[in-house]
Amino acid sequence: MPHELLTFTLAITLLTMTPGVDTMLIIRNTIRGGVKDGLVSSLGICSGLFVHASLSALGISAILLYSTTAFTLLKIIGAIYLVWLGFNSLKTFYSYKKIKEIKANHGEFSFLRSIREGFMSNVLNPKTIVFYMAFLPQFISPEHSALLQSMLLASLHFIIATIWQGILIYTICKANGFILRPRVRKSLDFISGTVMIGLGVKLFLTHK
Repeated sequence: MPHELLTFTLAITLLTMTPGVDTMLIIRNTIRGGVKDGLVSSLGICSGLFVHASLSALGISAILLYSTTAFTLLKIIGAIYLVWLGFNSLKTFYSYKKIKEIKANHGEFSFLRSIREGFMSNVLNPKTIVFYMAFLPQFISPEHSALLQSMLLASLHFIIATIWQGILIYTICKANGFILRPRVRKSLDFISGTVMIGLGVKLFLTHK
């Protein structure tokens, strides 16, 4: 059991540190609203892990995985949400009228907006569902509650992801003098928006 737990920890740590949708959202929202925005977005993202763990344990993921219609619908919803987030970043980019008018201060922070964006971007990612469906069962003992074990593994993932994203947020904020420069913020809005739209389109075009 300790060996299996170590294997799970290493695998989930590598997965967490791999740049993807979560990373881009953390960067985007931290730049937008500072530490609070980044941390609350991280809380939303990590909370979504328990949804995937529950679905995996209860077998609902199997239905989504083997039902073309259900999987495709979820994929489309997730792709549209990513594209929507990307367009919001590009909207911010194009709303800059003059570089001098851009203040190097964080934007308005909204707890509900940040946690919703983080939670939805994670829950609507079918790749996470497939990963949990294929990966978690390897560490589930049939002798004990599958739901309880899944929640414990998701809790471990939650802790690792929270720590990593916290480090990412801290790094972004420590680079205040550079990242919050008007031209840099404008460029990052454009880059994060473009990447999110790209991820959404890629997700939409990915075949089952």
